Amino acid sequence: MVTDVAAAELAEISLRTLRVSGTALVIAVVLGVPAAIALGTRRFTGRGLLVTAVNAGMGAPPVVVGLGVAMLLWRSGPFGGLSLMYSVTAMVAAQVLIALPLVVGITLAAVGALDDDWHLQVRTLGVPRGIRLWLLVREIRMGLLAAVLAALGGILSEVGAVQMVGGNLVGETRVLSTAILMNTGMGRFDTALGLAAVLLGLTFLLAGLLTAVQQGGRPR
Repeated sequence: MVTDVAAAELAEISLRTLRVSGTALVIAVVLGVPAAIALGTRRFTGRGLLVTAVNAGMGAPPVVVGLGVAMLLWRSGPFGGLSLMYSVTAMVAAQVLIALPLVVGITLAAVGALDDDWHLQVRTLGVPRGIRLWLLVREIRMGLLAAVLAALGGILSEVGAVQMVGGNLVGETRVLSTAILMNTGMGRFDTALGLAAVLLGLTFLLAGLLTAVQQGGRPR
């Protein structure tokens, strides 16, 4: 079905899609999970405001996120001197900002769903802080999986922000979602459908791998 896209170009676009979204996902998880656990287990001034910001970020339109990143990276912007506009780095930055609230928000909900008795038990037993954190992560592992899958789906399918800050440049910043949009606009629906099938296949493959890792490789 991908009649107008050579095999080499399709592989290049697919690998770039995985590289951009994979990098953004890892950064969002590394930053987001500890932040969510801190928000869920501690009480401090300004916590409510932070939670509100996270919830608002979960519903923020990706194109608005892209606009914000573009304004920062534009030549007249505060980071214009870095010349990052229309680059893979700019695309990763935009996708991190899209994925981060999803990771934090869903993980925070999982932490909040824990029974209060669980926290009381681990404190009563005198469990060391490091082990307590590991036990907490194990308890909320299904919530963590949901957070990662939601973030992955959000950034893999997102097109507005990466189009805005990446420019859909051939051989440089074109990814599957922007290629689908471009071919649809040109009336090449067979090519767009083929690219969409590849994107869906990658999504299902990554979701399956994440599920297998979460379940320890054992079927459920």
